[in-house]
Amino acid sequence: MSIQEPNVQEAKRQRLFLLLCGIFLTNALIAEIIGGKIFSVEALLGIAPAQIGIGGQRFDFNMTAGVINWPIVFITSDIINEYFGRKGVKRISLLTACFIAYTFITILAATLLPPAQFWLELNKTDNQGNVFNINDAFTKIFNQGLGIMIGSIVAFLLGQLLDVYVFSWLRRRTGSRFIWLRATGSTMFSQLVDSFVVIGIAFYVFGNWDLKLVFSVGTINYLYKGVVAILLTPLLYVAHYFIDNYLGKEYAEELSHKAAHE
Repeated sequence: MSIQEPNVQEAKRQRLFLLLCGIFLTNALIAEIIGGKIFSVEALLGIAPAQIGIGGQRFDFNMTAGVINWPIVFITSDIINEYFGRKGVKRISLLTACFIAYTFITILAATLLPPAQFWLELNKTDNQGNVFNINDAFTKIFNQGLGIMIGSIVAFLLGQLLDVYVFSWLRRRTGSRFIWLRATGSTMFSQLVDSFVVIGIAFYVFGNWDLKLVFSVGTINYLYKGVVAILLTPLLYVAHYFIDNYLGKEYAEELSHKAAHE
């Protein structure tokens, strides 16, 4: 082994951590910003409402737009945990929570700025020709920010902490085997909390939803996240393959072993 090899390995480890943190942070922020929109899966697919029976009630597939990005956050979190341990996940989770708060404070400040008259005039009708106040629409959408911000930060941190502890607990018992079990198991457990906490705080405590609607959307979001977590499991193996080749099999196993015994 040459004298420079450890430095090369350390440089690769740092670049990998920076890349994973960038992916994690970017997707978490995007998911929070677009999370105020609730969309219909049935309308997207052009099919009739599902009307699924759960607990004596019937629900359709209505979900927050944030579900587009959250699966990437789940996968990235598990990969960070695998190679950098609980401390690595905690660091990026706390940093992300701070950036989420900063983002929503900035957006809130933007909604308070007086609109330019020409901007209002240029956007005074919608696509159907109806009278439209773009500043009111902007404010209405983003002023959900306080509830979403508080709900998101609480749910995000709770979900991440649960995910990292369940992931680590399963890894200590399975060793390097059963990547699918610790990744999917930790996600299913943590998102049970996340799916209901964020919607409950954002739209029930700070919004105008009733508990029935919170349970409906929360349940559908959780079912979606569970299905996606299972479907995306092969990507974890693909990521492990490329990371192991990038770092070198021996060094990658050394990092994983060290992360598992933090």
